[in-house]
Amino acid sequence: MDGNHLGEFLRARRAALRPEDVGMASYGTRRVAGLRREEVAVLAGVNADYYTRLEQGRERNPSGQVLDALSRALRLDTDARAHLHRLAGTTPGDLPFTQATGQVAPALRQLMDGYPHTPAFVMNRTLDILASNALADALYSPFDPADNLARMIFLDPAGRHFHTDWDRAAQATVANLRQAVGFDPDDPRLTELVRDLTARSPDFTRLWNAHTVRGKTQDAKHLLHPDVGPLTLTYQAFDVRDAPGQQLVIYHAEPGSTSAQALDLLGSIHATHRQSEPRT
Repeated sequence: MDGNHLGEFLRARRAALRPEDVGMASYGTRRVAGLRREEVAVLAGVNADYYTRLEQGRERNPSGQVLDALSRALRLDTDARAHLHRLAGTTPGDLPFTQATGQVAPALRQLMDGYPHTPAFVMNRTLDILASNALADALYSPFDPADNLARMIFLDPAGRHFHTDWDRAAQATVANLRQAVGFDPDDPRLTELVRDLTARSPDFTRLWNAHTVRGKTQDAKHLLHPDVGPLTLTYQAFDVRDAPGQQLVIYHAEPGSTSAQALDLLGSIHATHRQSEPRT
């Protein structure tokens, strides 16, 4: 990844806006897409030369006030604003910086196992699945291995069949992964993952270069499991307080729905399969 993460992000978001998006008149011939640097500087109320230095990486310590002004100028939402602050080495007051950890506490594993009728798993910022309960294992059984959500969507052939709205799932996954850059741009695991995905998936590369940033939402997931058919699941994501960087994700089907019945069937199939496996 480029060492000038702040400038790269600013350029990408500037290119995504047109003058009419921000209430400005367009003038002259535009050689590149999006706003000009001078236009962003005017919108943010900063010196144009100073903004140019930010994009070029010659100025790396903007104040929080400047970052908030740029966030407004570039129409950044809450996740993107926090990402901008983190890239500059600061964070908004209500979003403290935390270092990630990779160990899942035994108590959390026991908690997930206590929910046998709903899939639950723990992931980190780079979307590695660190731990999962039995129904989550059954849900992701079409993937081999089911180890990282980004790899599963972009590199496993099962991904395009499993996610019925693959484009939307892919966009959300990359936006989640982009958020990890703001926490630790030089994280070796993140660098390795992005390098592998970029080398092997043109779709990932295209979405990655858009610099869209978004945390987990509660949007419904529409899945197609080869064993039980279509599933519509909502989910909640919870930050694990004692393990910064980890999230507990719990899927949920509407009670009494066909998806709830399908989840029950999936659990039964998976349990039967495990019982039939030879003991070692």
